[in-house]
Amino acid sequence: MRLPTSPRSRRRTLSAALLLLLVPVLAGCLRVQATMGVSADDRVSGQIVAATIPADENDKGPQLVAPDSLADRVRVQEYDQDGYVGSQVFFSDLSFGDVQQLGSMSDQTSGTFQLALQRAGDLVSVNGKVDLESVPVQGTDVQITIAFPARVATTNGTRESDSIVTWKLPAGEVSTLRAEVRYADPNTRGFAGWAGIVAGVTTGVAAIIGVLAWMNRNPAPPRQRTRGDATAS
Repeated sequence: MRLPTSPRSRRRTLSAALLLLLVPVLAGCLRVQATMGVSADDRVSGQIVAATIPADENDKGPQLVAPDSLADRVRVQEYDQDGYVGSQVFFSDLSFGDVQQLGSMSDQTSGTFQLALQRAGDLVSVNGKVDLESVPVQGTDVQITIAFPARVATTNGTRESDSIVTWKLPAGEVSTLRAEVRYADPNTRGFAGWAGIVAGVTTGVAAIIGVLAWMNRNPAPPRQRTRGDATAS
């Protein structure tokens, strides 16, 4: 999708067609857990776990590598828990555009996770499609959780609270993700704040001018000379 570039646009769409993970299906089971939070400034932080049951003692599971362009905001470490091994990714302060680069962390394919975050005015929507048809049903744990900065208006996921939604995705099926939340566009908020400052300064200047004009229109009466003053002169 071509992103609008005009700074005058009052309605813009920021989208990230995200391949969350492309992980190999081995003889064992699959665990994919993505947890992320979207801030009121449209910044995304969270973590992703991609792991499998190892086929042997040398199997380290999915090995994810942070994109060079995000090296300062993405950290990858080994994951070894509950018999699953693989990678655990921590990321912070990503834009909607940055998030799409997380899909390049692995070039191995199996289940495909596609997630798009879009903004149109004050409306932020999440739309996704997850294909797990080739993933073994037994022992598979795939879920995505997203926390928003405002109440979720509509979703086909499970509401953990007013602003948190979780999707638990069944293996052997193709699932869709959907959510909508409304909160102020950060660019619009910035413009409104600046406009407020300008309006405040303008009002203050107008008040000062008004006071000066009033003083000039109502000069103090000249001091009357007294007989004593006249005599002294």
